[in-house]
Amino acid sequence: MVDKSVIIYSTPTCPYYKRAKEYLSQKGISYTDYDVASDRDKAKDMIQKSRQMGVPVILVDDQLVAGFNQSKLDELLSK
Repeated sequence: MVDKSVIIYSTPTCPYYKRAKEYLSQKGISYTDYDVASDRDKAKDMIQKSRQMGVPVILVDDQLVAGFNQSKLDELLSK
């Protein structure tokens, strides 16, 4: 698998974030996690990129995935 840049914008209480985090960890994929509940600048960044306020927002390189969409993540991570 080619190294990918993976960023997750999340909140600590989001169950879908927890599923995404577990999924990526099981796959051995490292990621950067931004808690948008405590970091206003990252929250603004997430909203600007995704045009939404819901979490998680996951970026794989420059491709955005809103929510935990395992099939989409599989597709983007396998490229």
